[in-house]
Amino acid sequence: MGLKELFRSYVYPIAMLSGSIIGVGFFALPYVAMQTGIWLMLLYFAVVTAIIVFLHVIFAEISLKTPDHKRFPGFAKFYFGRKGEAVALVVTILGILGALLAYLIVGGEFLTSILQPSFGGSNFAYTLIYFVLAGIIIFLGIKTISKVELWVLLILFLSILFVFLNGFLKIKAGNILIMRSPYEIKNILLPFGPLMFALWGIGLIPEVEEMLIGKKHLIKKVVIIATLIPALFYVLFVLLVLSISGAHTSDSALVGLKFFLGDWAIMAALFAGVLSTFVAFVAQGFLLERTLILDLGIKKWQAFSMAVLTPLILFMLGVKSFIPLVSVLGGVLIGVSGILVLMMYKKIGGKKIVIYPLSLVFIAGIIYQIFYFFI
Repeated sequence: MGLKELFRSYVYPIAMLSGSIIGVGFFALPYVAMQTGIWLMLLYFAVVTAIIVFLHVIFAEISLKTPDHKRFPGFAKFYFGRKGEAVALVVTILGILGALLAYLIVGGEFLTSILQPSFGGSNFAYTLIYFVLAGIIIFLGIKTISKVELWVLLILFLSILFVFLNGFLKIKAGNILIMRSPYEIKNILLPFGPLMFALWGIGLIPEVEEMLIGKKHLIKKVVIIATLIPALFYVLFVLLVLSISGAHTSDSALVGLKFFLGDWAIMAALFAGVLSTFVAFVAQGFLLERTLILDLGIKKWQAFSMAVLTPLILFMLGVKSFIPLVSVLGGVLIGVSGILVLMMYKKIGGKKIVIYPLSLVFIAGIIYQIFYFFI
C-alpha cells in the first residue's frame, strides 16, 4: 500500500472520526476521576471504551447494510418508520443543544480566565462575548470553520503538551491517588455519563463509510482505531492533570492548573481551549440550524433562534454546572441513542445475547441520571 493510499484508506478517515469524538467532554474527566478515585475511573475507562468500540463497530456494520447518504435519524426511519425517526430527531436535537451549552459554559470560563485578570468584568460578560461572536458566524453561514477543526485540535494537543512540559517539575505521582468520597453511590456511578459523552462518535460513522470509496471493508478497523485514540489521549490527560493539580482539580481541568503553572503556559492552554470550543460551537450550531431547516421545515430565523439562543437562555436560567450536564447528556440522551443502535443491530440479525444485556446497562444509566439529576 502506497503512502497516498494509506492516507486515503486510514489516516484521513481515522483523523476525521477521532477529531469529531474529541470535544469538550474530556475536560470533565480529571475532576470525575478525583471524585471517584483513579482505580475506579480506570475500570470505567476499560468498560465504557469496550462498550463504545462495540457500538461503533456494529453501527459501522449497520451503515454498510443500509442505503447510503443517511444520518442517524435517517437510519432510525429506515428501520423503525416515522416514530423511530421522531425519537432519533429529538435525541439528536437535544444532544446538540446540550453540547452547545457545554461549549458555552467551558468556553466562557476559559475566556474569563484569560481576560478577567487584565480587564476585570464578570464570567457572564465574557460568556456573552463568546456567544455573540459565535452567533454571528453561524448566522452568516460560514461553514468553512468546521474544516479547520482538526488543526484546532492539533493546536490544543500541542498547547497541553507545552503545559505539562512546563509543569514537569510540579508533577507529583501521589496526587493521582487523591479522591473525595468514592464510596458514595452517586460517585461510584458518576464516570459512566461523562465517559459515554466524551467517547461517543456514532453520528459521523456514515461519513467514514462515504470516505472509504472502494475500501468499505476497512470501516470496522478504521472505527476501532479512531475510537481507541481518544480513549488513550483521555487516560493520559486525566493522569497528567491529576498529577499536577490533585485535590485542586477544577471541573473543567485547565482552570485549576493556573495555580500551579506559569502564566504563559496556562494562558496558551486556555487560549487553545477557547479556540477549540469556539470552533466546535460554530460547527454544531450550524449543523443544528440546518437540521431544523431541512428535516423539520423551520424557517431560517426561527431555526437560528432555536439553535443559538436556547443554550444562552439555559445558561442565563442558571444551567451552568458542567459535570451534571455532560453526565445527563452521556447517561440519558446517548443512552437512548445506544438502545436505538442495538435495536437496529437486532433488525440486521445481531446477537440477542449481546443486545439485551447492553440495553439493560443503558436503561440503568438513564434511570441513574434521571434519579440523581432531576429528582
